[in-house]
Amino acid sequence: MVDVKVLVLPDGRVARSEAAKFLGYRPKTLAEWHRLGKGPRSRMVGGRRFYQIDDLRAFASGNAG
Repeated sequence: MVDVKVLVLPDGRVARSEAAKFLGYRPKTLAEWHRLGKGPRSRMVGGRRFYQIDDLRAFASGNAG
């Protein structure tokens, strides 16, 4: 995996655009995965979807639960 720099908030949250960059996909792909109930776990905060960096790492390594 290539070392990609993304903005991680102090509580470990990553915005959808940063999560997509981290995983190597487009943000629309993550939106579609959410719609289909697939992909890494996410949550809504203030009307925006965020991902935890640990969940993204697990998903990228194939260990998502």
